[in-house]
Amino acid sequence: MSAQVHPLPTPHRQPPAVEPDRGEWGALRAELHGRCADRDLAALWAELAPGERRTLLASAKLDTRDARLPIERMPQFSRNAIRAAIHRMSQYANRLRAELEGHKPHPSRELAGHARQALAEGNTEAALHWLAIIERGVA
Repeated sequence: MSAQVHPLPTPHRQPPAVEPDRGEWGALRAELHGRCADRDLAALWAELAPGERRTLLASAKLDTRDARLPIERMPQFSRNAIRAAIHRMSQYANRLRAELEGHKPHPSRELAGHARQALAEGNTEAALHWLAIIERGVA
């Protein structure tokens, strides 16, 4: 007589409806869906003062009387124009900041000067100290 082995009954488990978030893809997906629904734009618009809103509307070539209108009630064309104006203004601000900061010497230049002076004085320990600060990216 041969014995048959039967597996024990186990409760049937279904895979979870939502897979665990790997690499924060779920957060990225939620952000993209929010951006498509203009939730990011609505949050920014709610934080702006009326004068800032009018400036954005003027840059977007829209009627500045709409400054009190919630972004959700604006047509998609207006939302797109406001988003483009924000992008243009941000690029301009970044270029201006880079130009203004570009005329200053890099902070590591002063540290390199200290390292050169320490070497000239024969103090290699101090020179290595200054070089280590530069290499760590502190300045």
